[in-house]
Amino acid sequence: MPNKIAKDPRIDKRIKDAFGEIDFDSVLDSSFSTREEIMAFEKTEEAKAGQALMEQINNSSHYKEVVPNDGLSTTTKEFVSDPDGNTIKIQYIRPDTDEILPCVYYIHGGGMEISSCFDELYQAWGRCIARQNVAVAMVDFRNARWASSAEEVAPYPAGLNDCVSGIKWVHLNSDQSNIDKNKIIIAGESGGGNLTIATTLRLKQEGCLDLITGMYPICPYIAGYWPLPENPSSEENEGILLTLHSPSDISHGAMVYGVEEFNKKNPLAWPSFCTVEDLKGLPRTYIIVNECDPLRDEGVNFYRLLREADVEAQCRQVMGTVHGTEIFLGCMEVSDETALSIANFCRR
Repeated sequence: MPNKIAKDPRIDKRIKDAFGEIDFDSVLDSSFSTREEIMAFEKTEEAKAGQALMEQINNSSHYKEVVPNDGLSTTTKEFVSDPDGNTIKIQYIRPDTDEILPCVYYIHGGGMEISSCFDELYQAWGRCIARQNVAVAMVDFRNARWASSAEEVAPYPAGLNDCVSGIKWVHLNSDQSNIDKNKIIIAGESGGGNLTIATTLRLKQEGCLDLITGMYPICPYIAGYWPLPENPSSEENEGILLTLHSPSDISHGAMVYGVEEFNKKNPLAWPSFCTVEDLKGLPRTYIIVNECDPLRDEGVNFYRLLREADVEAQCRQVMGTVHGTEIFLGCMEVSDETALSIANFCRR
């Protein structure tokens, strides 16, 4: 499907200038029927061209220029993930002081498949949040399609296990990191929004919700199949940055992440399958959605389900924006406002 950004009158001109001519179909191809076919395709030259495009987008010099490291400290920490015993890295960004600070535990996007918190894009986004006077711990979990700093590539539940292990490690080691362990939230965008919710659900199942004080999913990628009639934006905004429609009854995302979990309607893999009972007792939640995002309505509907479950929740729609506009740092007032909102939510 052709990129529809350039011709949509709703979209901010700066976004059109940045993304209006990019062929995102080369990155997300949905013409496969199994995970095995997709992983075999990743070895081809065509797939490598798609990877190179994402590498270019995620590691542009633009990010260092718009959010410099002035006044901030960036370090890398490691922990052993349970139950697999694999080593996972955390990128830790905070103001360069000894002050004990609230902490945003951030889970990067990429559909649980691709990207790394060490990409220039995510380093800059982490700095954008940290300069609001909070600590940011960004977990580089195992992806399901392209390797992060964790070389193993594996479907569900590998990445979720790493995210759950990471939040426990951050809380346990809060004194060493000058983190206020009573003010830790989980946040993430897109696939990271999925893992933000799923990590919180796992903490509930394990009786560990006291480790966090809230969750902040941004443009969450949680339905597992597109289009769906209950999510009109999945039709209305198809082809705007994301092309998600599948020619079969299984989506590309579900195939990569683990089709069995989608077929089982597992809410830990795809949180749109949550029931009211699943959500009862969850901590306060703030959701951001983008007007011109195919995923907009799954975020809105998840907010409504949270309210039905009596969870303290808010949802904000950002007009004129596409999926994940906040983290691309091309509309800095949008990014700064969201970063400040995350920090204030964390401090509360």
